[in-house]
Formats: sequence, structure tokens, C-alpha cells
Amino acid sequence: MFDINLLIGEESRGASGGATFTRETPHKPETATTAAAATVADADAACDAAAAAFPAWSETSPGERRALLLKAADVMDSKAPEFIARMMAETGATAPWGGFNTMLAANMLREAASMTTQITGEVIPSNVPGSMAMAIRQPAGVCVGIAPWNAPVILGTRSVAMPLACGNTVVLKASELCPATHHLIGECLREAGVPAGVVNVVTNAPADAPQVVEALIAHPAVRRINFTGSTKVGRIIAETAARHLKPVLLELGGKAPLVVLDDADIEEAVNAAAFGAFMNQGQICMSTERLVVDGKVADAFAAAFAEKAKSLPAGDPSEHVVLGSVVNQAAADRVREMIEDAVAKGAELIADGRREGTILGASILDRVTPEMRVYGEESFGPVVTMVRVDGVDEAVRIANDTEYGLSAAVFGKDVTRALGVAKRIQSGICHVNGPTVHDEAQMPFGGVKASGYGRFGGKAAIAEFTELRWITIQSGKRHYPF
Repeated sequence: MFDINLLIGEESRGASGGATFTRETPHKPETATTAAAATVADADAACDAAAAAFPAWSETSPGERRALLLKAADVMDSKAPEFIARMMAETGATAPWGGFNTMLAANMLREAASMTTQITGEVIPSNVPGSMAMAIRQPAGVCVGIAPWNAPVILGTRSVAMPLACGNTVVLKASELCPATHHLIGECLREAGVPAGVVNVVTNAPADAPQVVEALIAHPAVRRINFTGSTKVGRIIAETAARHLKPVLLELGGKAPLVVLDDADIEEAVNAAAFGAFMNQGQICMSTERLVVDGKVADAFAAAFAEKAKSLPAGDPSEHVVLGSVVNQAAADRVREMIEDAVAKGAELIADGRREGTILGASILDRVTPEMRVYGEESFGPVVTMVRVDGVDEAVRIANDTEYGLSAAVFGKDVTRALGVAKRIQSGICHVNGPTVHDEAQMPFGGVKASGYGRFGGKAAIAEFTELRWITIQSGKRHYPF
């Protein structure tokens, strides 16, 4: 069992009220973590500590910030076994998913390190004689990152890496479902030598989340908020931030389509669909939830995909399995209910995965129609739907028939035609002949519609975590009308 305190300023300390909460292992009757249950006063203290550290941190050189972030990446790599153990215990993740999380998160720190010298501006011609006008980017202040449980090392690190590279100080609000995993991110940065108060980590009991989040957003020193999670909670975060006139970066839910055109390489499409739909039990914002398949190849694709899905072992994540546990029993129940609803309304269950507690195998529903819950609702579990279409135009219409717009994919041997389809799909991300689940630290990552707004990753994130200022220098005398 992991025992976790708050990281505030120079201290690792318990909550001001002395309360703790527990996170249970989803697939076993045991406690994974006991963590400090922060109060509003603790949230304020974390923001105060970040505000106190901001003046000195914002004045550090790009080289100094780069060196610390690179060292933190090495520390994170060295702690991969510990991250894996925490993820497995808290979220039911498999070891490969924990290892991938740690690897990509460390690379996000390295990418952020490389961005410290890319925070540039420009000189803009002025119509005023003798005036030199500049647009420059400066650190914004305290940034609050609110990260989820499903890819906890990646998304927790992403919420703080670029803000730190840009010269901001941060408060990471850990997920209630993986407090020990998120806490370890803060420990990595502190072990690397990041000064006290620059990185703060707050854990809170589930019941206290609304008050803690409200306090973090409302704190006068907080200048930016980023949130990754459900669209439902994202709306609340956006509304709260709007009341305080604070910019927020939102990466929310998804219902990613994978379009299989009539000239697709079926084997490649099947492999990409299996990876995209069932990696981490389908609990990824980019997970393939909808297969949009041209009728000319639908039978061949369905047969091959069903065979692939049935070959994927599911079980205790500590064993050699592809699918481990979903995050809790409620998630398992929701997936089962959606499958039962679809079958009752005429869908064909061509792959029926194992169902035992929070262990769910890979399931595929063919001939899904709009009146079924699973057609439009985000399942966030190991079930994928298949809709058969007639031609490109219908494929695009079905792909766009969703409130979400995060990731998508198109498979076709005629790459020019496939690219044309990709451009017509309403999503922030689309891959031609690749899976919907794909992330690299340097890429602009984010969605449209109900999947949020703003972009994480590389240069795109610089605009999210800096203030763009107009500054002029007047040389010589300026003419005034009076």
C-alpha cells in the first residue's frame, strides 16, 4: 500500500484537517493507496507556494530550466518500475501500459526542455516614427493542471511540463483514482532539483473535488488552467474558469471513428483497430470506438477483426494479458449495459469478451444503429461498434455523426483519396493508415466540438502557457497633437 502526503512548497505534509482517503485496487479486495485529503485551505496554500516561487523561477534562464527538465526525465525513466506498480494497483493497468506511460511522459519532459529556447517573439513595423514595436511572450504565472487516471503518467506530466518550460510555476491536482501515481510525478521533478514551490501536488477525497477545484481556479495568483477528462466535468471547469476570466485548455472525451474504405489493406486496418479499441481496455481518449466500414469489404473485415479480438487474453493485469481491469465496477457495469442495449435493439455481437468483475474481454458490435446507446455515448471500455456504409460520402457523414471530435483514422490504399476523406472528418487529429491511438510529445494535441479546445504539445503549447505582450521603445522625440 502507498501512503501519500501533499507536496506544498518545501513540505511533504498531511492535509490541514488531518483527513485521508483510500483508493481501492479495482480488481482485488485490497487498498492500493491512502492519501491526504486536501481542504480548500490546502489548495490555497499550494497556490500561495507556487505564487511565492514564481518571480525567481520565471527569471531562470532557458538553459537552467532545460537542464532541470532533462534531469527530471532521467529520474522518471529510472522510476519506471515504481510507476508501473502504482498504475497496476490503482487503475488495473497492465505492465506494458505503465511502461509506455513512463516512457512517453519522460519524453514529454525532454520535449518541453527543448522548447525553452523556442519561446520567441517578433518585431512588428510601426507607423509611429522612431517607435520599435515588439510582440514578446512571457510566463503567465501559476498554472493549475488537473489530470485524469487513464493515462496517468503521460497526462499528469503533460499538464505541468510545458507550463514549467515556459517559466510558470504549477499546482498538479491529482486524480482521486490514482493519487500515488500522480504524486510520483512531483517527486521526480523535486528529485531533479526543481526549486521548492515550483511544483506542488494536491490530492483530495472524491467528495471534496468540487470545492478544491473551485478554490484552485479562483485563487488570485492562478493565471492558466488545463484539464484532461470527461466532457461533463470539462464543461464545469470551463464555466468556473469563465466566471474568473481565466483561460483554460480542455482535452475532453472522444468517440473516435476508424474509417475503412473499399480499397483498404484489411490486415493493417484490423491490427490498427484492435490496438486502438482495446489498448488499456479502451480507456483512452483516442480509443477507437466506431468502425465505419465500406459495405464492399465489411464481411471480410468483420470476420478478421472478430478473430483478432477473440485471440486477445484478458485477466489480472499482473499476468501476461492484453486486457487488464477497467477502472472500477461502475465502468464494467456501464459497458455491459451498453452491449445489452445494443443487442436488444438488433446489433450483432460478433466478439463477446470475457466478463468477470472488472475484467472485460474484447467485444465487437456489428450493424449498430443510432437508436442504440453505444452509437453515440462514449463507452470508455473494451467494446467497439461497427457501422456498414455505402461509399465515401456516407462514411464521412457517419464519422462526423457525433458530438465529439478528438481523434480519427482512415484506411485506404489510394492515399490521395484517403487524405481527402481525412480532411473532411471533424476532428483535431486524424491518421491515414494508422491507429486512432497515437501520441508524440512534439505534436499539437487536442480536439474540436465536445472534445475541447486548445492544444498540448510542442510549439503549439507555448501559446497556451504564456502571455503575448506588445512592448514599444520610442527613440527620439515623438510628435503629439497638443
